[in-house]
Amino acid sequence: MSSATEPRPVAGEEEWRGVAAEEIEELSHQTGLRLQARSRKLLGSLLRPRVGRASLAVAAVVGGNLATLAGPLLIAAAIDRGIPAALDGSASVLAWCVAGYTVCAVLTTFLRWAFLRVSGRVGQDLLLDLRGRIFRHSQRLSVGFHESYTSGKVISRLTSDVDALQDLLEEGLDSLFNAVLSVVGIAVILIWLDAPLASVVVAGFLPAYLIWRWFKRRSMDAYRDTRGSIAKIIVQFVESMNGIRAVQAFRREPRNEQIMTGFNSQFRDANTRALGVMATFVATIRVIGNVSLAIVLAWGAYRVTNGSLELGVLAAFTLYLRRFYDPFDELAMFANSYSSATAALEKISGVLEEKPSVPEPEKPVALPHARGAIRFSGVEFRYPGTSRLVLPAFSLDVPAGQTVALVGATGAGKTTLAKLVARFYDASSGSVQLDGVDVRSLADEDLRRAVVMVTQENFLFSGSVADNIALGRPSATRAEVEAAAAEVGAHEFIAALPDGYDTDVRKRGGRLSAGQRQMVAFARAFLADPAVLVLDEATSSLDVPTERAVQAALETVLADRTAFIIAHRLSTVLIADRVLVLDGGIVVEDGSPAELIGERGRFAALHTAWRDSLA
Repeated sequence: MSSATEPRPVAGEEEWRGVAAEEIEELSHQTGLRLQARSRKLLGSLLRPRVGRASLAVAAVVGGNLATLAGPLLIAAAIDRGIPAALDGSASVLAWCVAGYTVCAVLTTFLRWAFLRVSGRVGQDLLLDLRGRIFRHSQRLSVGFHESYTSGKVISRLTSDVDALQDLLEEGLDSLFNAVLSVVGIAVILIWLDAPLASVVVAGFLPAYLIWRWFKRRSMDAYRDTRGSIAKIIVQFVESMNGIRAVQAFRREPRNEQIMTGFNSQFRDANTRALGVMATFVATIRVIGNVSLAIVLAWGAYRVTNGSLELGVLAAFTLYLRRFYDPFDELAMFANSYSSATAALEKISGVLEEKPSVPEPEKPVALPHARGAIRFSGVEFRYPGTSRLVLPAFSLDVPAGQTVALVGATGAGKTTLAKLVARFYDASSGSVQLDGVDVRSLADEDLRRAVVMVTQENFLFSGSVADNIALGRPSATRAEVEAAAAEVGAHEFIAALPDGYDTDVRKRGGRLSAGQRQMVAFARAFLADPAVLVLDEATSSLDVPTERAVQAALETVLADRTAFIIAHRLSTVLIADRVLVLDGGIVVEDGSPAELIGERGRFAALHTAWRDSLA
């Protein structure tokens, strides 16, 4: 008896559910077709420059297969012609058959070697091209992409997904060529040898074709799951290792292991499904092949006894028939490699089709010597994928050479302004101008030379201290590097390192303290000599003595240079010519530090609180 609270079926509900399921299935099918078309387009662009050498590889494998297929025919000729002639005293026919078989064996070996050499080189060149494309394109993509698309996923595209394609090129294509040529060639020979017996083989084609279509569809779905699962594993591993200090400090290991176990289980299950599909396919093909062979042997033996079929022809036919179904195993292996590689190419092509959200202008305006005047003209901005307006109709003029401090609560829009100046993002509407030129019209090279940003967590690359300082000016001399370090007060601690400026900072600058890494970042920015310098909490990692040394350096370095300073430490803010207090993306106070302190407003309250904290 139904419960009173159990929902009753609505009239036609089951039909609507069926329609919805059909629509979802059709949508999924169309999406799959688009993904496959996109991956085929990428593969075509990779193969096009290598058509010549790929054709040589195809010619070698075709020749090798023809030589292999000639073997059973020579055996049949030896049985039906050579041996009887030898018994009659003439061994020439048998000798020619043996010599021909030997030549075919040698030719097969040589052409196999040639195919592996040529196809191997084509495959490695293709993979080299693909890795280069992924790396170059990932570097060109905007900061917004990398903030939403984790580094682990990019690593997965460049490693495991490329490895899947490498497996296809190294083993799958070889299997495909050999299998297809063997099946087609053997089918032609079987029909030529004896059409009635070949009809048995042809009859087995229909179930073989149907199981092949089922296998191809199911394996593709399974390997899409494997590519997604391995990407999750890599993302989890990269994030755990990058945050190993936090992991160990907060005893996160058990939770990380639990998450990794879940992703590993998903990967195992996806691979198990793929292997199960392949096992079903191979077993079915074996059944079809064995049944066909049994019928051929029974019928062929009967025809040999009544004289309508020669024994040599039956022997050759059975040898070819055994070879005819064996390539289906290779086709299954290829289909597995192909499904995995196609799923990987779908992921890779998705990254390569991403467009930078801050693209290079088609006709850039040259600005070789920027002065540093910044203007925000009616700028509205919201981060991609969000509806909240961070900057509502923001306008601001900053003359060249002025140092502006941005002050306000978290979320007030300070860092957003800095990112717009550096063009990590583009304004949703309005414009940001440098020396009267919209930054969207500037070539990236000119903009990066004119605007440099120093953040709270600056990245140091593995290598020497000198190399990291010279990042913005690789052509700088050692004297210029040391001068820049001295100007920000970093020379003394760098000279005290084991190898001085040649000291390897190691991964992410781990050999240096947080304050030392920040000082190196200062030296890097100052050596680049930009017209506009943006400091986003750039002194937050410095201790008090180091901060005081940097304060003196900043006053010298910021002279005659436009600068935006975002800092909660008012000791840094006080060196600014102008202070902007922001609230919800709106300037609520604007003036020099002395003026705002005298007005007893928000900045004055912040200054009083900071001064009291020093007492």
